[in-house]
Amino acid sequence: MRCLGLLLRLLVGLVAASPCMAQRLPSPARFDFTGLYNPARRAQVDVRREADSLRLYVRFPDASVLRPGQPLRLVGWSNYNARSPLWQTTVPLGSRTLRREGTAAWVECRVLAAALDGVQVLVAWPAAYLPDDPAVAAWLELTPDMRSRSYILVDSVGQPLLRRYVRVGEPFGVDCYGPEQPLTVRRYTATFAPALPPYSKPAAAAKPRSLRAEAEQEVRAGQRMRLPEPGLYTIQPANAGAPVGVLAPNGAFPDLTIATELVAPLRYLTTSEERTRLEQSNTPKREVDAFWLRAANNRQGPARQLLQQFYSRVEEANQLFTAHKPGWMTDRGLLYIVLGPPNRVQRSPAEERWQYPNAGYGTATYVFRAKPSTFAPDYYELVRRPEYELLWYAAVEQWRTGLNAPRAEAGR
Repeated sequence: MRCLGLLLRLLVGLVAASPCMAQRLPSPARFDFTGLYNPARRAQVDVRREADSLRLYVRFPDASVLRPGQPLRLVGWSNYNARSPLWQTTVPLGSRTLRREGTAAWVECRVLAAALDGVQVLVAWPAAYLPDDPAVAAWLELTPDMRSRSYILVDSVGQPLLRRYVRVGEPFGVDCYGPEQPLTVRRYTATFAPALPPYSKPAAAAKPRSLRAEAEQEVRAGQRMRLPEPGLYTIQPANAGAPVGVLAPNGAFPDLTIATELVAPLRYLTTSEERTRLEQSNTPKREVDAFWLRAANNRQGPARQLLQQFYSRVEEANQLFTAHKPGWMTDRGLLYIVLGPPNRVQRSPAEERWQYPNAGYGTATYVFRAKPSTFAPDYYELVRRPEYELLWYAAVEQWRTGLNAPRAEAGR
């Protein structure tokens, strides 16, 4: 262990694996991933290929978890069901690897790509903790595209963007390894439907489709850019790996700031007649307020609480699940908004399982299957089942009768 620590210091951030680092850890399938769906507390990570290495960019929302003298642990498994890690090492934290940003902190380090052969699940966390807290553990599913992509998206000041959406008109850029490369930006116009209820017939769901680029633009190397109109975009530097897809929404996304944005998510709680009235109203804010007042039996306090709770979940779903469409429109966003954050989340290869308490009947489990694409590498679709119908209507009725108003969410 001493010789390994000396080697790590000499490598100055370029870390390599060693069998003597082995330590017993549970299989990832035994972890509870619920905390990753708390946007304010979750640690995040991005990766860029650099010659024979991968550079990791890890952001911790609470810098205090990085204690002096404690290294960062990196552990890789072959998949979520693996019983033991395939690879692990530590990274010393110092001026070359650690950078503070207000109350948050960034850790950057390089890992030999060959050391990660066979690793599909990677996690980074401070050695003083266990990787079961979302504020200290950053999880990454390491795909072939990630291994080969020698660039990352960055914001207007050069920080890793760590999200799959860029607002219309928002300045951002691409940070390439090595010489800056000219970029090809392609725009795709497509409309996508919001998620259907969990009990819907699978045949009713929209089928996958191919999209054709409607516009293409070359961007000078190293130039900051702005996406001019809403839509789906791919961004690809020359000779730098696979393209990355981003959604370009209007407004202050993921926040809801105008009245018309409040109407669409209410489709999850309303009848077709109510939706028509909301969508055709010349005073949408008044109609939205009236809906929540009716739900709260004309009590303004509970109505306000219901409204705030519902739209907070919509905004959080946008932060967490946005892919080729806004997060509130996705299957995971649907459950997150109506049922709330899950009580337990388990992951296995190509699946997520969300569990909720079901009063009088134990636990209700919802299964999501991975459906990755260029625009949505971590997109999941719900396995719909008719037995969810009664559970769903009961949850919707909780909102429509104001029963959700007095309850405080656990952990919030």
